[in-house]
Amino acid sequence: MLKAWERSIIISNQTRVTEFILMGFSSYPELQVPLFVIFFLVYTISLTGNVLIILVTTIDPALHSPMYFFLRNLSSLDICFNSVIVPKMLADLILQKKTISYIGCFTQLYFFFFFGTVECCLLAAMAYDRCVAICNPLRYPEVMNRKVCFQLAVTSWLLGFPNSTVSAVTVFSVSYCGPNRVNHFFCDSPPLLELACADTYIVQIEALTATVIFIVFPFLIILFTYVCIIITILRMPSAEGRQKAFSTCSSHLLVVTLFYGTAISTYFNPKSKYSPDTKKFLSLSYTVITPMLNPIIYSLRNKEVKAAMKRTLHRRMSRRK
Repeated sequence: MLKAWERSIIISNQTRVTEFILMGFSSYPELQVPLFVIFFLVYTISLTGNVLIILVTTIDPALHSPMYFFLRNLSSLDICFNSVIVPKMLADLILQKKTISYIGCFTQLYFFFFFGTVECCLLAAMAYDRCVAICNPLRYPEVMNRKVCFQLAVTSWLLGFPNSTVSAVTVFSVSYCGPNRVNHFFCDSPPLLELACADTYIVQIEALTATVIFIVFPFLIILFTYVCIIITILRMPSAEGRQKAFSTCSSHLLVVTLFYGTAISTYFNPKSKYSPDTKKFLSLSYTVITPMLNPIIYSLRNKEVKAAMKRTLHRRMSRRK
C-alpha cells in the first residue's frame, strides 16, 4: 500500500494526458457503418423536427402561449444538446483516429453538463406551467404572464452555468496520466474518473452534490406538480374534462419519463450490474434519441401543433402558386 507522498511522487513522474481516445462502439467493428447511417439519420430528423417546432410556434399566432414558448426553448436546447455529442460521435464512427484533445474533452463535458442542467430546469418550468393551467385555470393568464415565462426561461438557462462549471472543473481537477482510453462515445464524468491517477472519492461527492442540487431538485418539482395535477384531474366531474386535462400534459410527462428514466439509471447507480456497452446504449437515449423524439411526441400528440403545421404548409404552398 503506497503512502500519499509516494503516490504523489509517482504521479508527478508520469506524463500527463494531453488527449483522450474515445472508444465509442469500436468493440463492434462490423457495426461502424450501419451505426453511422442510423445516427446520421437520427441527428438529421432531430435537427429538422426541432427547427420545424421553433418555426411553427414562432410564425403561428395561435401558438403564442406559455406552453409553446417553453417548447421553443426546449427545441432550441435539444439542437444544442444533440450537437455537443453527435457530430464527434459520427466522425469517430468513420475515422481511424478517435482522439479528442484535453481541452476538447473538457469543453464537451462542460457543455454536456450545461445543456443537461438547462433541460432539467426547463422541464420543471414546463411542469409548473401545466400545473397552473390545470389546477388554477382562471388565474392562468395572470400567473403565467409574459414576464413570468421569460424569467423562468432565463433562470433555467442561467442555472446551467454553476453546475457545468463546478462539475467540469471538479472532474478535471484530478490528474490524468494514463491510460487515456475513455470507454464511451463522449467525454462523460464516470468513464473519465475511472482513468484518474488519484483518489476520486471527494470528486465524486462534489459531483453528486451538484447533481442533487441541479438535477434532482428540478425532478422533485416535477413530481410535486404532477401530484397536484393528478389530484385535480381525479376531482373533475366529467370523464371528458379529465381526458382533456390529461392530454394537455401527457406529451410533457412522456418526455420527462424518457429523459429522467435513463439519466437516473446511469448517474445514480454508477456501480450497477450494467456492462459498459449497456451504459453506452442507455446514454444514447437521453443524448441522441430523446432530442429526436421530443418534436415527434409534441407534434403527434398535440392537435394545435399539427393544425399549425398544416396552416404553415398551406400558406407556403399558396405563396408558391
